[in-house]
Amino acid sequence: MTASFFDGSYGGDNAKIGPATRLECKICWHVYDPAEGDDYWQVPPGTSFAELPPHWSCPNCDGSRKDFMVIKDD
Repeated sequence: MTASFFDGSYGGDNAKIGPATRLECKICWHVYDPAEGDDYWQVPPGTSFAELPPHWSCPNCDGSRKDFMVIKDD
């Protein structure tokens, strides 16, 4: 694997994301979109990924939030 492979990794670094950044679970490909929030964890729309509660995990597979990948807008 190359360094560019890890460029999209969130890894818990809030400096890599903005308030509207969407992220994707690397295990099940679930997308967290701040515009939609998260019904499973009762996170209201408009909540950025950085503002998610510490106990938040992927609602589909329970993957860790640090294992999400940043989706770059084209």
